[in-house]
Amino acid sequence: MSFPTRNNPYTFDEYLAWRNGVDYYLDDPFIQKTLKHFTGDDWKTVDAEARKISAKASFRWRDMAASIAWPEKRPYMMHYDGHHNRIDRIVRPRETEIMEKEIFGERLFSDEHSPWVKLIRMFIIYQNGEACVACPMTCTEGLVKLLEKYADTPETKRILEHCKNGIDGDVAIGAQYLSEIQGGSDVPANVLEAVKEGNTWKLYGGKFFCSATHADYVVVTAKPAGSEKVALFVLPSWLPGNKEREIRNGYTIDRIKWKMGTSELTTGELTFNGAVAYPVGPLDRGVANVVGIVLTYSRLTVGLSAAAFMTRAVREAKKYSELRQAFGTAIGNFPLLRYQLNDLEKTARRTTAGAFRVYSEFLALDKADKETPETKKKAFRVRELIMLQKIAASWDSTDVIRASMSVFGGHGVMEDFSSLPRLYRDSAINELWEGPRNVLLTQIFSDLKKAAAWYAPAEFIADLLKGGDAALARGMADEAQRLLSHPNLFQQDEKTLEVCRYWDGFCHRLFHAYQDAAIAEVEEKG
Repeated sequence: MSFPTRNNPYTFDEYLAWRNGVDYYLDDPFIQKTLKHFTGDDWKTVDAEARKISAKASFRWRDMAASIAWPEKRPYMMHYDGHHNRIDRIVRPRETEIMEKEIFGERLFSDEHSPWVKLIRMFIIYQNGEACVACPMTCTEGLVKLLEKYADTPETKRILEHCKNGIDGDVAIGAQYLSEIQGGSDVPANVLEAVKEGNTWKLYGGKFFCSATHADYVVVTAKPAGSEKVALFVLPSWLPGNKEREIRNGYTIDRIKWKMGTSELTTGELTFNGAVAYPVGPLDRGVANVVGIVLTYSRLTVGLSAAAFMTRAVREAKKYSELRQAFGTAIGNFPLLRYQLNDLEKTARRTTAGAFRVYSEFLALDKADKETPETKKKAFRVRELIMLQKIAASWDSTDVIRASMSVFGGHGVMEDFSSLPRLYRDSAINELWEGPRNVLLTQIFSDLKKAAAWYAPAEFIADLLKGGDAALARGMADEAQRLLSHPNLFQQDEKTLEVCRYWDGFCHRLFHAYQDAAIAEVEEKG
């Protein structure tokens, strides 16, 4: 029973003391168990590196990420200096620049560490949301992998070294500019023109959606003059000696976009007018290399960041439910809320286990004999898994964070009360980046039909769900066979619409089944 008092003693101090003291890795037994299971003999080394990065991400970088998210600190453009020189300076908070330098200074993509060290570092850092580092990390990895395969000139080799290991203590940042105004995912429709002038390639035209606009180097798609084939180029944002003078490399940043989420990250519209660029890979293989290298790594880390966002959101909601008192008890004691939290925690954990299992299968391809039919099937399976994960994990992340916000009641949407609204907005952006749901669902359907002659859908699903519920796998295989008997997803009729609706739900359930098998594997063997 309560009586009137003008000095209400209730505080959130206990919750805040807990939240401010959480170490993302040390205080998470599940991620430790998951990492130990998948890293095997590398466990001790990877665990040690995880502890080091978590000590920074959980406290110093967490606070910086929260600080730079305030609206008054969002980036803006300064197009001209005081003498009317065009500079296109992106003005960002000092905390952003410090945090970015510290994070990239870890040399995330150096050969010094195993891929698992890179993965757990990114997972831990992603728990702070976008913070103007998540997208650039992903883009830099794609640039590094592209150049590891194709760098063959002094310029491209230097760019690779700058992004992987740094030069004179400075580690460069990468971006990727693919989208044009006529269609983001429709890369073959790009019309940005690449012209060879003497021995130098230059770019002319516009790009409409350019994230990480502050980056040092950029992967750009363009069509060589007179060709219908898309080529890939690497563009330095500044030519040597010009960064300090703020003279950009033959392009202007026309404006910074106003986005719903990832607000700390600059996304711009650009016009190229003779920007010097270096071709990377065969000029007629741009689309293949974008999808096979650049987008593959981006989609992998969209799944990983979704797991990281969920992990933090559920952890904070669960602890709040244990400490928040209402109606005479902790709100976590109410069965409906406890059920909801259990379900959210299950989704976060299976997403994490699934992300690590997908990555382990992706890494295993490097060790496989490339010439065997079995390896061909594995490579196909991993390709589809990466798209399925991107679809399901990014979608689930937004749902889980929204539900986690509801645990805080009205406080859940207050951005000075919790980081969850920011993570929610960032998660919604992840649903759209690197291919929206409908595009990837269509691609998966087309891939499975094309491969059916040498990799039957029933066999594909049995392999995908190996180690899981055998009866469920058989049922899903039968369901896939029925859906894939439809000719395609492009016919304008009621039957196709019905198949599309079922295909959407089927793919989501299929990846959930894969995640369930992954978490069962971790719990049983981890």
